[in-house]
Amino acid sequence: MAAAKRVFAILGAGNMAEGILGGALDRMVLEAGDVRAADPVQERRRLFAEKFGVQVTSDNAAAAQGANVVLLSVKPQTFHAEAPALARAICKDCTIISIMAGIPCETIEKALGGTARVVRAMPNLPIRLGAGVAGVCKGKFATEEDMAFAMRLFEAGGKAVALDDENLIDAVTAVSGSGPAYFYYFVESMTEAGVELGLTREQALVLAEYTCLGAGRMMTETGEEPAALRQKVSSKGGTTLAALEVMENTNIKGGIKAAVKRAFERAKELARGG
Repeated sequence: MAAAKRVFAILGAGNMAEGILGGALDRMVLEAGDVRAADPVQERRRLFAEKFGVQVTSDNAAAAQGANVVLLSVKPQTFHAEAPALARAICKDCTIISIMAGIPCETIEKALGGTARVVRAMPNLPIRLGAGVAGVCKGKFATEEDMAFAMRLFEAGGKAVALDDENLIDAVTAVSGSGPAYFYYFVESMTEAGVELGLTREQALVLAEYTCLGAGRMMTETGEEPAALRQKVSSKGGTTLAALEVMENTNIKGGIKAAVKRAFERAKELARGG
């Protein structure tokens, strides 16, 4: 069943917005005829028009006019310049869903009239394949209905986690927003090791990719803890345990934790304009 009719405006038709819209249309959270997408780049407008069959424009304020849900996916550094025109265009009863990094709900609320109903989210890029995850929290004036719709929107592209404290958005950014890059780095390392051991690059990459894909599915589909699954693969005196001992001795876990914490700190620096 389709959700209640909503006029949905996308301000900034980038890769993340593309993934969000694709999932929402596939899961009937939105209907193409009710969607408008704005972007300054002609190629992006053409892609949204041809791929999704939605209305497109180069004017963010025009797209927002009369919409009752607005997805703010413009570049954060352009938001303040565009805010006055958006404040005039956006209706008072509009739900505003922001995926702009580093801009808190309070800043958006003030910029768009003082009492804007803002929900803030941090999705990640695999949402383009329906395998994303997003942290979602509501601002001071957002309603439970606003939050519920935002959760449906992001769950259409994978999974959504509701947050009670907006300060946790930076932790979401560090763990899952940046997380795909950590994973790709790990796969790169496995692939390079396979090549050094005699496999072709193509063979090593396929083996590493599908090993990680299968391991991920084991976690999500069995519901077992990663530590428990790791123990099932680690026979005493075997190859896996020998490899894990190297990881422990070289403090791989400590390095990963330090990297995630540095991403968290950088997110806070960016929020302060650093």
